[in-house]
Amino acid sequence: ELPEIHFIVISHDHYDHLDKETIDFFKSKKTKFITPLGVTSHLKEWGITEDRLTELDWWNSVNTENLEFILTPAQHFSGRKGSNQNKTLWGSWILRNKNQSLYFSGDSGYDTHFKTIGDKYGPFDIAFIENGQYDEKWRDVHVLPEETAQAFIDLKGKRLVPVHWGMF
Repeated sequence: ELPEIHFIVISHDHYDHLDKETIDFFKSKKTKFITPLGVTSHLKEWGITEDRLTELDWWNSVNTENLEFILTPAQHFSGRKGSNQNKTLWGSWILRNKNQSLYFSGDSGYDTHFKTIGDKYGPFDIAFIENGQYDEKWRDVHVLPEETAQAFIDLKGKRLVPVHWGMF
């Protein structure tokens, strides 16, 4: 029931962020995919044509349809199998046009990159930041709730939407 989807941004290749069944749904569509380095290897394997794929490194951007997509750092990791861990990049995203800016954290532990991103690109009209990975063992790769609040401050966000909560 969704309208036509023009772009899909992917933060990393973990199963809960890159689902083959969902990608299969978009095979016959015109939707374009923007990913961190290496992640398009999965999409190509699943039948998405090269002309619909864009890969970026941290701090790189692509402009299309009056919208800029910027891949920014995150503190996480990648891989879909034990043998290919960290062979692809992971990241957070900024989407902006001349009037509005949005930040999406992807998965990330709390660190100085939030402040760096906020200083370089903030303030953000809305920030989607993961929240609710309560296990201390995951702290390096997922922000805890109090860290979500600090990341929002560091990013100079105006509105916060907590995402990726209740996953474990």
